Amino acid sequence: MNTDQKKLTEANLTVGYVAKRSGVKVSTLHFYETKQLIRSWRNTGNQRRYKPDVLRRVAVIKAAQAMGITLDEIKNTLATLPDNRTPTKQDWSALSKQWQAQLDERIAYMQGIRDKVNDCIGCGCLSLKSCPIYNKDDFLGDSQSGAVLLGKLNK
Repeated sequence: MNTDQKKLTEANLTVGYVAKRSGVKVSTLHFYETKQLIRSWRNTGNQRRYKPDVLRRVAVIKAAQAMGITLDEIKNTLATLPDNRTPTKQDWSALSKQWQAQLDERIAYMQGIRDKVNDCIGCGCLSLKSCPIYNKDDFLGDSQSGAVLLGKLNK
């Protein structure tokens, strides 16, 4: 058994080792802990230690972030697992299906904006006569400001 395999069998991984193996910075691991996405324990010298399954959990977090899933959404989804365990292959399949619907909605929303961005940015301005949601007589100025209509471009 090589050194890396031996370290993985121990439930005593250092923060530096986990950072190196997972490809994230030590500060990122600390941040994930503050967000309750991963857990560590302290040894007798008060140093953080991780169980080997944290590597899979970090991989799931990174994969979800790459898909545009927020850390809060990741946390809420992981919290649905029994005993807040690290996702298994079956768990990952179920989790990713949950996120696929969100991704499909985001894709449709972005495509709608992309298709209309030449005509309007949803600002509610008074200046573009050809805008599909032109703010005639500044009716929006009484209750709102900014790009208030951006979400309505898709409707």
